[in-house]
Amino acid sequence: MCRIVDLSLLSNWLRLIALCTFILSLNGCAVMNSVQEKSWLFPSHPEKEIERNEFSVARGDDVIGRLAVIRLEKGDTLPDIARHFSLGIIAISAANPGVDVWVPEAGERIMLPLSFILPDAPRKGIVVNLATMRLFQFKGDSKSLVVSTYPVGVGTKERPTPTGQMHVERKATRPTWHVPASISEDHRKKGDPLPAEVPPGPQNPLGECALYLSKSGYLIHGTNKPASIGLKATNGCLRLYPENVKMLYDDTPVNTPVVIVNQPYLIGQRNGVLYMEAHTPLEDSGAIELEKTYAKLRNIEKKSARTLDWRKVKEVQAEARGIPVPIFEMSQGSEKEASRTIEVEHPDKLYGRPEIPELKMEAWYVLAADVRDEIEALRIATIINHQGPQIPAMVLSKSNSYRVIAGPFNDISEAKDATKRLKIDLEIDGILIEPVKKR
Repeated sequence: MCRIVDLSLLSNWLRLIALCTFILSLNGCAVMNSVQEKSWLFPSHPEKEIERNEFSVARGDDVIGRLAVIRLEKGDTLPDIARHFSLGIIAISAANPGVDVWVPEAGERIMLPLSFILPDAPRKGIVVNLATMRLFQFKGDSKSLVVSTYPVGVGTKERPTPTGQMHVERKATRPTWHVPASISEDHRKKGDPLPAEVPPGPQNPLGECALYLSKSGYLIHGTNKPASIGLKATNGCLRLYPENVKMLYDDTPVNTPVVIVNQPYLIGQRNGVLYMEAHTPLEDSGAIELEKTYAKLRNIEKKSARTLDWRKVKEVQAEARGIPVPIFEMSQGSEKEASRTIEVEHPDKLYGRPEIPELKMEAWYVLAADVRDEIEALRIATIINHQGPQIPAMVLSKSNSYRVIAGPFNDISEAKDATKRLKIDLEIDGILIEPVKKR
């Protein structure tokens, strides 16, 4: 009736999530046990809001933001939580090893990694750290410095985002996408030919705003696939959530300098405490970057005439959870309050969460899966719902099985287009379901 390939094979960005989740799960139990021993991760009296995009940077400090935890509710997914709190999917997964990305358990507390060590780069204009998949926009000067920060999607291993110095050459709202020949050829091979130009609208992968960089062919832009933010899923451009790119666009003049770095290991201090933040390195960059970090730490150790806890340093590196961890007090009586984790109330509605339309018997649908396991059915439906542009999907139980149906669609043409996208994007062979005729 319907063929569903293994979930680890679903589209480029889904394969990345599956791989990352598997790697994190290898040491997930040990990590989570060590986390649960720290009572400060589960504070009382939840706060309603937490800063997520704009922070003041105190003079001499390198660490911004605060860690937080939130209790999941039924139907939550990590991509929905990530988007609401302006985080990338790999970042929230790394901070919560062992947690199911698509069907996490209701009531589970997860960490929101909303504290960041600033990249080792000039604090001017835009700085992007590919290893952390995060963009930082600096405004003001050393006396009154403010930084806005957003998660980004970056280039794949085959088409990586370039590093180096560049600048914003021009800007455009509702840009037309001029399809590069290499991308056009990729789509042609998949049976999904593209036009030479894609006009503004829901099918345009550039979204509503684009900043064109001085390095030809590379942009900072929005997206029609928000679940890809915080993944290595682009053709080299930097991709932001639609709501984030609008803020960046409005706040970035032409000629703004842009520096792109690759720093998986970060060292910084705040209020007299030295922190380390580690991420899984991009391809072939880990050993070199780690040696640079160790050299910095040895220099700090020498200047302070005190011994660092190298066991702690190696633990942070091995876990690679992407959160700043205190590793050294630079002075006696160092202020630690900023490193405490707060609890955040669950919002009434998660921003950008896909809406599921009601079942309409008179509409067209596509049968995407018929499986016996409810969790598997929920996972498939959730993955389909997070396609961009969205393909609505729901789970219906029948006898001893669970059916995943995509829709509703107004006519057979829309249903056929959805069937094609399911095949190309997720390797799902869908079956058309005709409307129930009224008697």
